[in-house]
This record gives sequence, structure tokens and C-alpha cells, in this order.
Amino acid sequence: MEQGTGFLQVAIDFPSSHHFFPSIMHWVLLGLAVLIAIVHGREIAHNTRANWAARRASFAKVDKLRLGGTLVLLLGYFLGMNWIGAMFPNQGFGFLFVSMPFMFLLSLLYVHALDGKKLALLSVTSIGAPLIVWYVLGRLFWITLP
Repeated sequence: MEQGTGFLQVAIDFPSSHHFFPSIMHWVLLGLAVLIAIVHGREIAHNTRANWAARRASFAKVDKLRLGGTLVLLLGYFLGMNWIGAMFPNQGFGFLFVSMPFMFLLSLLYVHALDGKKLALLSVTSIGAPLIVWYVLGRLFWITLP
């Protein structure tokens, strides 16, 4: 059977075909961003200048303990997933073993009034939610987790 290059025939280069759709999406998103800038550019610039002082004043009211704690926990989460995941490759244990303490500590950081009932609920949720996600994604759907 002869392969032609006629109008109704398609030739697919499989080694590079997966690059086609992301390229289209980049150009579509860039076009939409330019369109938004053309249509709403003056309004965006005006609102940005007008709200600058209010934004600076509102940042002074930020809970710096929770913001800093969240950033430190996120950094530890990603580094911990990488470290544990390297010890147990392709099993998802990096996600599982690091998500449990991460969820518990993050919940402790944001809870307002801690009592025994809330502590028990935080503990159960911090252990159960990552375990369920790990089982469903990693074991049922075979999605690779870190």
C-alpha cells in the first residue's frame, strides 16, 4: 500500500506530535491576553494605580505568623516529598508520608480555638485524606505520585 500526501491523507510524526497542542494553547492564551489588554487596558491601569495605597495598607494587616508558617511548611512539603520519594521510588510514599504531617501542621496553624474534639478531627483528617487520595490515584488509577 502506497502512502501519498494527498488532500485526504494525514501524516503524523509521532515523536513530536505531542508538541502541537501546547503550542496552539500558548498562542490562543497570548491572543486572549492581548485582546483583554486592548479592551480593558485603561480600566486595569486605572484600578491598579487607584488601589495601590489601599493594597499597601492592607498588607500591613497580614497575619505574618500564618503567612510565614505556610511558606515554611510548603517548602518543607516539597523538599520532603522529593527526599522520601527518592528513598521509595515510584510508589507514591513521598506524597503519602509527607502529606500527613503537612496537613496536620497546616491545620494547626489555621485553627482558631483548639480543643480535644478539633484535635481528633484534625488527626483523622490528616491521616485519612492523604491515604484515600494515595490509594485512589496511585493504586486504582495508576497515576504516578511523588
